[in-house]
Amino acid sequence: MGSARLLDRERVEVELASGEGKRLLGARQVIIATGTRTIELPDLPVDGERVLGAREALDLKTLPRRLAVIGGGYIGMELGMAFARLGSEVTVVELLDRILTGTDPDCVKWVERRFQKLGGRILVRSRAAGFEEHAGELHLRVTDAEGRGGETVVVDKILVAVGFRPHTAGLGLEALGVALDGRGHIQVDERCRTSVDGIYAIGDVTGPPYLAHRASRQGIVAADTIAGKQAAMDVRAMPAVVFTDPEIATVGLSAEQAEQQGYRVKVGRFPFSALGRALIYGEQPPPGLVKLVVDAESGVLLGAQIAGHGASDLIAELALALEMGALAEDIALTVHAHPTLPEAIMEAAEAALGHAIHAL
Repeated sequence: MGSARLLDRERVEVELASGEGKRLLGARQVIIATGTRTIELPDLPVDGERVLGAREALDLKTLPRRLAVIGGGYIGMELGMAFARLGSEVTVVELLDRILTGTDPDCVKWVERRFQKLGGRILVRSRAAGFEEHAGELHLRVTDAEGRGGETVVVDKILVAVGFRPHTAGLGLEALGVALDGRGHIQVDERCRTSVDGIYAIGDVTGPPYLAHRASRQGIVAADTIAGKQAAMDVRAMPAVVFTDPEIATVGLSAEQAEQQGYRVKVGRFPFSALGRALIYGEQPPPGLVKLVVDAESGVLLGAQIAGHGASDLIAELALALEMGALAEDIALTVHAHPTLPEAIMEAAEAALGHAIHAL
């Protein structure tokens, strides 16, 4: 355990966390995997007691009765919904027009509905403008996006979840000439090599998407490259999951992204409310859908979005389909066992082809 700093391309100085001084390490190759740190807001500095970051929120020993979540992105909504399910009164404050910006609206609406059924509030186009403490309660000032008007939200804890910044400060990268992008991420090529020979970087420190499975694959690529193997980060389909209730999982292009890239698209949808297996989980009718984006001319699958029970598992089939260049017809003609959740994928493909028989 310690804090490391690169002295040159083959020497790393470590300040030991034990307080026993410094240690010098030598290596022909170095992999940087320092990740990111939580962005803090000037008016809401994280103190670990009243104002929490994502890590501090996971260390709470008691459940806050009232919680404000600043930021309606995937971290804010995952944690906010978890606390709501445990019984907290949760208010989400989001600066933009909606929560989970960048995620398919057809999927997001299911999360909004479930969150509100749990008693959660969502304040969009709103800004957290600091707080005052009165008799152990936190009085959070919330204005509109321009800083006007607003209301006071009384809570017991405030969770700041407005994003992350790369953890590159103090590593000695600039002195060595390791190239960074405008936000401070380390720039790497398809083999995870930085601009300095012998220094590699993997994971969130190399930029978005901030995904554990992406970091893991980069680690394999870097290790194989160092070992002299032919390896590259050549991934066509990088799945992403929002672990809310219901889950949201996506891979490839959305319909809007595909159209922006010049495709003429067809979209196939299949609701979980028409899926036999989904009827045994949770709410009735079961929330969610499978949505497939298909190139209208070639029939090639371009992307997929899923909201619903098991979405994080279901997306793997569609990631494989994208990697293999599958057609919607390939998916539709693949017999899926009944009754199962993956049937919804087959049905959505049928819908995209215009001959669905189990849903309008």
